[in-house]
Amino acid sequence: MTLAVMQPYLFPYLGYYQLAYCSDMFLFYDDVNYIKNGYINRNYILTKNGIQRFSLPINSASSFSKINSLIFNDNDKKILIAIKQSYSKSPYFSDVYPMIEDVFKSDNRNVAHLASQSIIKVFEYLNIEFKYDYTSNLNYNRSLSAKEKLYHFCKIYNSKIYVNTIGGEHLYDKNEFHEYGISLKFIMPPSIEYQQFNSDLFIPNLSMIDLLMNLSCKEIIKLLGKYNVK
Repeated sequence: MTLAVMQPYLFPYLGYYQLAYCSDMFLFYDDVNYIKNGYINRNYILTKNGIQRFSLPINSASSFSKINSLIFNDNDKKILIAIKQSYSKSPYFSDVYPMIEDVFKSDNRNVAHLASQSIIKVFEYLNIEFKYDYTSNLNYNRSLSAKEKLYHFCKIYNSKIYVNTIGGEHLYDKNEFHEYGISLKFIMPPSIEYQQFNSDLFIPNLSMIDLLMNLSCKEIIKLLGKYNVK
């Protein structure tokens, strides 16, 4: 079994979904500290005037709070207007927008829940089986170091392969994982371009919203599998 672990982000970029796609079990790391000014509650879309950041405010956000203890406020109107204005004439707007609106307007405003729904609902839209859980549901020693927690997660799921984003290459050592009987892999998304409705010049690494609006399910699934593992 291949395991991947990542904090829940709000409609992140394609690479996040590729990490989830390449795993047999994906863990939303929701019982760790919230990172301010990160991508848990924000990302970028493409408007006719260029890149625009969207951000869903969090009530009393603090870097000392666990992600699953925080609550999004319901000030989503501005974001939804921006998405609608930017993509209303895109090829797949009518198919995609209701799903995006449902996520942003979720009655459950818990940050971990709502952000993870932006991953879960996309896989449902693509009709791809996605097995996931939340680390807050697991019985493990939360005083362990970051690496020891990963070893333990792998043990819980009897996973012999742990896959991480390429950014973790300077944090984790393959030999150390090997000592625990775990093969550490790093996923490397190659450069990907597609036709963007709002721009003649391709803008990379936008929110998954941009891909959903511009590409068919078949095209997105093809891009999901377009990565290398080392």
